[in-house]
Amino acid sequence: MEAFFYVVPLLMIGLVSFSAFTVIRRARDISSAWGSGLTAEARCLRTYTTTSGGGETSVRTTLHHVYEFATREGRLVRFDETGGPGTTIEGDFVTVHYAADRPERATAKAPARGKLAAGTGCLVTFFAVIILICLGFMAAAYTVFGAMGDPVP
Repeated sequence: MEAFFYVVPLLMIGLVSFSAFTVIRRARDISSAWGSGLTAEARCLRTYTTTSGGGETSVRTTLHHVYEFATREGRLVRFDETGGPGTTIEGDFVTVHYAADRPERATAKAPARGKLAAGTGCLVTFFAVIILICLGFMAAAYTVFGAMGDPVP
C-alpha cells in the first residue's frame, strides 16, 4: 500500500516533466524560426478543429492550420500549427518564419518574443509547482509511514 503513495506522484512527475520539455522545445523552435530572419509565403491548405473533454468536464476546442511553403532552396514543406487566428481560412496566404536547418518546424505566428517568454515561463513555473507538490506529498508519506513503523518491506 505504501508504494502507491510513491508510484503515483512519480508518474505525475514524469508526465509533467515531459510536458515541460515539450513546451520548452516548441518555444525554442518558434524563437529559432523568428531569429533566423528567413520568411516565405505559405498557403493555408486546410483548417480543422480537435476537441477534448466532455462528459463531466468542459469541452476544449483547438484550431489547427495546415500550411505549405517553399524554402529558398525550392523544397516544399508542409506543417501543422495549432492556435492560429480563426480568420485564416483555406486558400489564404500568410507569411511564415522558419529556420534553414529545420523548415518543418516553421511558424505562421507573428514575432512576439515577450509574449512567448511570458507564456513559456508561466507554464514552466506551473509545472515546477506541481512537481514540488508531488515531492512534498512523497515526503509527507515517507514521514507518516516511517512514524508508523510499517513492517512491510
